[in-house]
Amino acid sequence: MNPLASRRRFEQTVLGAAFFLLFPGFFYYHTLLGTGMMGAVLGGYFSPISLLFVLPLAFIYLRRMRRDPRQLGWVDLMFAMYLAYFGAVVVVHAATGANLLIVSAHLLEIMFLVNIYILFLFIDFADPGFRFPALLALAAMSAIAVIFSVDGVFYLGALGIAKDGDSLATYQGFARSYLITFLPVVAYTRSLPLRLALYVAGAVTLFLNTARSEFAALLFVAPIIEFYYSRHKLYFILAVILAGALARLYFDALLAALPDNRILELLDLSQSTSANKRHHLTLNALQTIRAHPLAGDYASYPPGYYSHNILSAWVDLGLFGFVWLCALMVLPAVPMFIREFFASRRSGNFMLGFSLAAVTVLLLLTSHYFTDMLIGATLGAYSKYLYERKYGKDRAPHLGPSTPRHADLHQAMPQFGGTRP
Repeated sequence: MNPLASRRRFEQTVLGAAFFLLFPGFFYYHTLLGTGMMGAVLGGYFSPISLLFVLPLAFIYLRRMRRDPRQLGWVDLMFAMYLAYFGAVVVVHAATGANLLIVSAHLLEIMFLVNIYILFLFIDFADPGFRFPALLALAAMSAIAVIFSVDGVFYLGALGIAKDGDSLATYQGFARSYLITFLPVVAYTRSLPLRLALYVAGAVTLFLNTARSEFAALLFVAPIIEFYYSRHKLYFILAVILAGALARLYFDALLAALPDNRILELLDLSQSTSANKRHHLTLNALQTIRAHPLAGDYASYPPGYYSHNILSAWVDLGLFGFVWLCALMVLPAVPMFIREFFASRRSGNFMLGFSLAAVTVLLLLTSHYFTDMLIGATLGAYSKYLYERKYGKDRAPHLGPSTPRHADLHQAMPQFGGTRP
């Protein structure tokens, strides 16, 4: 193996280790914690593991950029500028007495965004060295959710045997680990039966986990992926219409067959205590925005009581930060959709970037904070797609004139008045 190939393999090993420890590893750690098999030796787990990998990932990023400066695209630069602005806002307000719990949380979240961005920029998700362990990880997470569910709900805190219950992750942490592992796997899966099995396993796992937002995100992104990969678009549309009609016809029977679960609150959010609380937090955010429309009012809420949507960016970062984040999420996705979604060729790089964009935008509009880790994943996948489309394996085929077979074209042309060869 040549030195460059050996170096790339080593980098993929480090990147893969970071991914599996941060996401499936988080799920397994909190399962052990929630079942009383171990104490919280690593606290909440995600922060120390992120700190462990921040320097190796930064080193890989800098070495890759030095080796091929073309990988530094406009998405990378705009994201770096956004994080620099975000960090400057945090530092300035920390110096003027902002709540240190919120300040420290934001500094950690900037690190999370950078780490996850690098992972989704450089991991080869199509490589069997990633796909096989990822499929096993998803199977293990689904099995854990089924085995430890009680009355149709996977909530380890209800078992009452956790040694350090205060450190145990909420359903949101488990759902994040599952969804971020699920999307790279399904986006690169060409086999229809395997994709269908992944959707079923994912829906069951997130349903048991009671993660409404992530469950809705999976149902939202599955038709997008299937439409893209389907060879016969019209048949796919007809199949969706038929499935919708059957679901409507047998809706009451399906509902009666399901266990009681907060996922069912999606059918009537007015009856959801959580949805009502989030609505009040959104109203508080709108009041803050009306009072401080340009600069926002950084950390003007108690820790944890932020608006659960993209308006939280306006509150903390002002109008400029809010508009910048919206542009980062939407601007790359639009040309991606126009160029690729209806193209004849199929690209896993495109599908991952676009499906992440669809999920991230949906969650930012409805339920997630503006520091959501999916933002880093989406932008990393965007940048990877743009590079591969321009310089790598997704590059459009050259459609110019073919090279002449003769060095001198006149040699191939009959010369009037001359001697025939």
